[in-house]
Amino acid sequence: MIAQPRLDDLDRDILTTLMRDARTPYAEMAKRFQVSPATVHVRVEKMRTAQIITGTEIVINERKLGYDVCCFIGINLYAARDYHSALKKLDALEEVVEAYYTTGAYNIFVKLMCRSIDELQHVLIDKLQSIEEVQSTETLISLQNPINRNVRP
Repeated sequence: MIAQPRLDDLDRDILTTLMRDARTPYAEMAKRFQVSPATVHVRVEKMRTAQIITGTEIVINERKLGYDVCCFIGINLYAARDYHSALKKLDALEEVVEAYYTTGAYNIFVKLMCRSIDELQHVLIDKLQSIEEVQSTETLISLQNPINRNVRP
């Protein structure tokens, strides 16, 4: 087992700042935390090397792009061995934005974003439920997302 790197308060402060706005300049953080910009740079690189920071992404407002329907679909497969081939087919569907291999009621749990209920119906009937490994599905439509946050560093 690989030992997890220890984070101190400065590391956590840097992570919290970058999670709020990944474009925050190192010099600004250095001033705020009373360290040198080089120290911030070294800490960020240490966290990248440890794969605590694995990338930088832009957060978009899906609704502003016309995606008005967010739903979650529990998928039951015919057999556990179908997981890899089903996942490959799900990955090819652009409407699938997240997928989880789960225990409990479903083998796979996916999040879909669609522009309309009509589009969701098309995706369900013509794309998702036509995947031969899929035995059954259950769809839950999200009405709102009142809590959306990252874990606390």
